[in-house]
Amino acid sequence: MQALEDELKLFIIETLNLEDISAGEIDSHEPLFVDGLGLDSIDALELGVAIQRKYGVRIDARDENVKQHFASVHNLARFIETAREDQ
Repeated sequence: MQALEDELKLFIIETLNLEDISAGEIDSHEPLFVDGLGLDSIDALELGVAIQRKYGVRIDARDENVKQHFASVHNLARFIETAREDQ
């Protein structure tokens, strides 16, 4: 899963055009939103759409676990792996 986490870090930087941070500076367990990386709701929407396209997973905004899936890079990687297995 480490490889997917590293890939996601680069993907987040590229997708959201984060110019002042490198993948190495992102802790996989650090929060992505507010504290931590500091992303906002617009970033979440953009990132969610991009993840669905790239990884072929379905993200249901009404799912009560979505917030937890997007809490950190680690959680996001775990969600993607699980969603792929379920397909």
